[in-house]
Amino acid sequence: MLAIPFLSMVLFLLIGLPIAFSIGIAGIIGILLVGDLNTVIGIVGMGTFGSVASYVFSTVPMFIAMAFFASSGGLAEDLFDAADRWFSNIRGGLAIGTVFACGIFGAMSGVSSATASVMSELAIPNMRRLGYSEALAAGTVGVGATLDMLIPPSVAFVVYGFITGTSIGKLLIAGIIPGIILGIFLIICISAWVTIRPQDAPGVRKTSWALRWKSLWRIWPSLVLIVMVTGVLYAGVCTPTEAGAIGAFLAAVIGISIGKLDFKGIVKGFKATLRITAMILMILIGAYIFNTFIALTGLPEQLVNFVLAMGINRWVVMVGIIVAYFVISMFMDELPLMLLFLQFTFPLIIKLGFDPIWYGVISLMMIMMGLVFPPVGMLAFIVSGVSKINLMTVYKGTSILMIAILLTTLVLMLFPEVATWLPSKMM
Repeated sequence: MLAIPFLSMVLFLLIGLPIAFSIGIAGIIGILLVGDLNTVIGIVGMGTFGSVASYVFSTVPMFIAMAFFASSGGLAEDLFDAADRWFSNIRGGLAIGTVFACGIFGAMSGVSSATASVMSELAIPNMRRLGYSEALAAGTVGVGATLDMLIPPSVAFVVYGFITGTSIGKLLIAGIIPGIILGIFLIICISAWVTIRPQDAPGVRKTSWALRWKSLWRIWPSLVLIVMVTGVLYAGVCTPTEAGAIGAFLAAVIGISIGKLDFKGIVKGFKATLRITAMILMILIGAYIFNTFIALTGLPEQLVNFVLAMGINRWVVMVGIIVAYFVISMFMDELPLMLLFLQFTFPLIIKLGFDPIWYGVISLMMIMMGLVFPPVGMLAFIVSGVSKINLMTVYKGTSILMIAILLTTLVLMLFPEVATWLPSKMM
C-alpha cells in the first residue's frame, strides 16, 4: 500500500504534470492512506506556509537576482573574452578558457542553468567558428556549468542547508576547494581529449600581451563582486541572505555603471527572479507534503535501524548511497531529488558518523552527474536547446568530460578534509 504514492508520483511525472504538483499530489495520496482527511487539511492548509516561510530561504532570490544582473550587465561576455585571450596560445585553449569563464561566472550566479544558457550563447558559436567539434564544445559548457553548484553562491547548498539544518554559510564555503579541483580535472580532461583527437580542436592563435592585460582590466568588477560576497561569508560579517543582497546590488550597480544594464534589463532580471523563486517554492511545498507522508510512515527510522542492525561498514553504505543517488539523478531533476532523497539518507549518514557538510558536497557531486548524463540531464537539454546541437552529441561530450566529476568525487571520498577544512577555519 505504501508503494502507491511513489508509483503515483512516477506516473504524474511521466504524463507531464509539473514536478511540484506530482510530488505534492502523491504526498496527499500517501497521507490519506496512513492518516485521514483532517490530517491532509492541516498539512496542506497550514503546514505548507510554514515549510517555506523562513528567513534562511530568502537567500535564494538574492542569489538568483545576482545571476541575472551579472548576465544582463555583460559581465559574462567580458569574462569569456578575457579567458579566450589568455588561453588562445594552446590547443583547446578556448575550451579551457570557457571552463574558467564558467567558474568565475558561477561565483556570481549560483544557478547552473543560467551559466549553461549564457555560455551556450557566448562560447559555443565561437568554438564552432574556430573549428572545435560540437561534442567538445557542448561538453565543455555542460560540465563547466556544473561548477555553479559548488562555487559560492550556490542555490543548491542553500536548499540542502534549509532541509537539513546545516550551516548554510559553512556549506557555501565548503564548495570552494572541491570546485577548484573539479575545474582543474576538467581542464586536464580537455587537454587529454585534444591530445588524443587533435582534429576536435584548432591550432593555437597568437594574442598580444597588450590585449591580454586589457581584457583583465575589463573583468575587475567581476573579481570585486566575487571577493566581496565570498569574503563577507567567510569572515562571518554577513549572513548568506545579506551576502546575497550585497551581491545582487553590486551586480546591478556594476552593470549600470559600465552602461550594459538598463531599466529594461533590471525589470527582466526581477521578473526572472520572481518566476524561478516561485517555481522553487512550489517544489519545496510539494516536497514538504510528500516528506510529511514519509515521516508519518516511519520509513526513515526503519531504514536507519535496519542498516545499523546489519553491521555493514559505513563506507560500504556510503558507496551504496552514492550509486543510488547517481542512478536516480538520471531520471529526476536536482531539487526534488535532493528534497526526497535526504529524507531517507541524512538521518542515516548522521548515525554513521559522517560530516553533514561533507555529505552536502558529495550529494551535489552526484546531482551534478545527473545534470549532464542521459536520459534526463537538464543542463544537456539547455545546451542543446540554446546551441541547436543534437542532444546525443551533447550527451557524448558531457559523458566524456564527466570523468572530471568522478575524479573529484573520488578525491572527496579519499580526503574528506578537502570539503571540511575551509569551513572549519571560518570565523
